[in-house]
Amino acid sequence: MNIQSMMKQAQEMQERLKKQMADLRVEATAGGGMVTVVMSGTKQILSIAIDPEVVSAEEVEMLQDLIVAPVNDAGRKVDEQLGQSMSGLLGGLKI
Repeated sequence: MNIQSMMKQAQEMQERLKKQMADLRVEATAGGGMVTVVMSGTKQILSIAIDPEVVSAEEVEMLQDLIVAPVNDAGRKVDEQLGQSMSGLLGGLKI
């Protein structure tokens, strides 16, 4: 296999991975489902759902913590999916 063929194959795999990550959606929750975050594979927050019971002036700090936790968890899930996709794609590379 020549180097040009390998480079073309790597570029095609990179494009497939970009598409997979753009289409990926992960969901994470905190507080027993009181806060739910949906994030794309490019780590863009698509939505945040907050249970109305959590919203009160006395609970602001708890609400902040409940938002941070699923955002971080969703980011971790994106990283896991990216790692799985990369290992699957690299397995197909004939080097």
